[in-house]
Amino acid sequence: MLILNEQHLRRALTRYLQHYNTARPHRGIGQLSPSQAESGPPTPIDLATHRVHRRAIHGGLVSEYQIAS
Repeated sequence: MLILNEQHLRRALTRYLQHYNTARPHRGIGQLSPSQAESGPPTPIDLATHRVHRRAIHGGLVSEYQIAS
């Protein structure tokens, strides 16, 4: 990612910090995100019965997956 100016840097860091604390799995806390570690692990879902939607974040550097509605 090429950072253009201070505003772009702050926006990129803010978005990454949000991803880091709410979505990124951490090995030290059992592959949970910090927000999941506080509330407990999510209920397992059988993905064979659902469609999955991929969402690129951070300019495509990272992907997140959600159940498609």
